[in-house]
Amino acid sequence: MSFASTQRLTTAGAKLMLAAAITKSEEIGIPVTVAIVDAGGHMLVLERMDGGRFHTVHSSTTKAVTAASNKRPTTTKGAQGQDLDTLHAIGLSLAAGAARWTAMEGGFPIIVDGECLGGIGVSGGDWQQDQDIATAAVEAVGASL
Repeated sequence: MSFASTQRLTTAGAKLMLAAAITKSEEIGIPVTVAIVDAGGHMLVLERMDGGRFHTVHSSTTKAVTAASNKRPTTTKGAQGQDLDTLHAIGLSLAAGAARWTAMEGGFPIIVDGECLGGIGVSGGDWQQDQDIATAAVEAVGASL
């Protein structure tokens, strides 16, 4: 076969996810930045809430890209799911590029029917808050984690 049919995350879907993430962050009471990318790691939507720190723009974007690329949540594990110590996590980030890979939690792939349609990254809370906000957003569109 020379061609394959694929699904894609629409801008409307990304905005629905963004709204769910903002609602969850307001419930928790922390200002965050939310980045949502397509399957190729290209930005669909980005919002830094009032009071959100400026560095969270980069970290949320990197989390989203990493989750889409690896097709799994961002963690301190490597691209193949192997455990990484701090030195190797930093080395992988440097090798891949600081805009393309991170070991920080808070990024999730957007999986529909087994296909990765993109990624979401949340930054501004502690790791659990970032994950909870991202999870709420993914669930808002009926995607799986």
